[in-house]
Order: sequence, then C-alpha cells, then structure tokens
Amino acid sequence: MSYKIAIASGKGGTGKTSVAVNLYHFFVQRVTNNIQLLDCDVEEPNDVLFFKTKELVSEQVINQKIPKIDEQVCVFCRKCSDWCEYNAITIIPPVKFVQVNDVLCHSCGACVESCKEGALIEVEHPIGKVTNFDIGAGKGLLEGKLRIGSAMQTMLIKELKKCQDTEVDIVIYDAPPGTSCSVVESVIDADFVVLVTEPTPFGLNDLKLTVNLMLELGKAFGILINKSGLGSDDTLKYINNNQFELLGEIPFARDFAKYYAEGKLGDQLPKELALHFEKVVENINQKMFVHEGNHHS
Repeated sequence: MSYKIAIASGKGGTGKTSVAVNLYHFFVQRVTNNIQLLDCDVEEPNDVLFFKTKELVSEQVINQKIPKIDEQVCVFCRKCSDWCEYNAITIIPPVKFVQVNDVLCHSCGACVESCKEGALIEVEHPIGKVTNFDIGAGKGLLEGKLRIGSAMQTMLIKELKKCQDTEVDIVIYDAPPGTSCSVVESVIDADFVVLVTEPTPFGLNDLKLTVNLMLELGKAFGILINKSGLGSDDTLKYINNNQFELLGEIPFARDFAKYYAEGKLGDQLPKELALHFEKVVENINQKMFVHEGNHHS
C-alpha cells in the first residue's frame, strides 16, 4: 500500500508547489524511484512546469452526470426538487417551469431516484481532465485541470485520485491552497501532511486555520516554514508553544527565488538549499518506517 504525503498551505504564495516538486525530486534521488506526484490544485495546476521532461502519456476527460428533465413527461410534482439537497432544481408548477442548475448539481442521483414518472435522465457534462505525464523521474505526474466555468473541484480531485498508480511506494499530493472542500478531499487519505507556511501575519493566520482543519480530520502533520527570516518569529513561537512538529525552515533568499523562477529542482539547487529539503525527506522517510511497522504488526 502506498504511503501518501500531502503538501498543503493555508494561503497561496507560501511556496507549497516548490516544496512538493522538490520533495518529489529528492525522494526519487534518495529513497525510491517508485513514487508518483499528483497535482490536486485543479484550478491552477503548475507542477508540470518544473520538469524539463514532460511527455504526454495519456489524457482523460472527466464527466459529471447532470439530470435532464423531459417536460413532456414531467408532472411538475416537485418531488425531485424536494429531494435535491443542493437546491439545483427549480420547478414552478403553475407556469410549468423547470430548470436544472449545472453549477449547483453534485450528481448524487437522488432526483432520478425520486421521479416515478421517469422524466429525468442523466447526461454527461465535462468538468475537466486528468493528464498523465512522463517527467523523466519516478512514476510520473498526474495532473487534474478543471474546465473553465466548472465548480466541481472536489469531484475532479476524487477522479484524479482514482487514476493514481496503486503499486507505487509513495504518492505526493500537491493540494490546493486554503481550507475548502477541495483541500479536505486532497488530504483526507494522506498518511502525513506537510503544512507549508511563511513567517508573516497572513501566513500565521492561515496556518492556524489549516492546523485546526488537520486536528479536526485527525491528520498527522508537520510544519515547514518557507522564506524563514523574512518576518517575525511569531510563527515559530506558535509552533513551539503548541508543541507542533517543525520539519524545517527554508531561508528567505533571493537566489532561491531565482532558481525557482528558472524551474530548477533538487541537485540543481545550491547545496545549502538542497540540504533543507533532504532533511525533510529523511524525516518523512523515518515516519514511513514507523508506519510500515505499525501496519504489519
């Protein structure tokens, strides 16, 4: 069974994706080549940009089933509307008006089950796609990309995960920023979550929100401070006062921003920067051994 690591952050811009792709690289170099990376930030996936090799292996369109109502068969009883938990169906019997809101519909199928007249059928609508890339290292990258205008992030992430290789040793999920449903879906089956933050007031505020989410979900997690030295030590005090695990600190450095902009990874980084990622990989690798021991005992 794969050991699943999610990389998350309370806000955008903390360096979550940079951490995710570098951890993937160092796991390949130092631990195992049998590893896969999933870009779960389906609204704006960009993990693939960091890899010079990105050969398209396959592409799959993901569809959502949306009910379509035959107005010639419908008796406007409103039962389907009453059964819909998401208020996606509007029916006005006096004027024989019926409408399905594609954005609100979650494709649960309750409306179809409720209709005794057989007036509803489900029609497939595309919500996005899952693309499999060979990135020249490990078992590749799976990317979910949401169709413009669709609000079905969580559904697409679920389908993305169904496409992952079940035979790999490690899976890394690059989660969306924030604490929304899409983040929950990304981390829900993770064995360990790396929370990436920055030492700023906004970074600390959103870290607290993400930590509360992890505690509510019962997830094991550690915190990685990116851009360390940029702001105050309030973030470090929060971590120490609550006895949370500090996985490491990546210093705020202009050179690192330059390497990031150039898409350089792992061994292409200066040794002093690479060491920070290597320490995190070693830390998580130890957790994997403990996890495997508990799993087999």
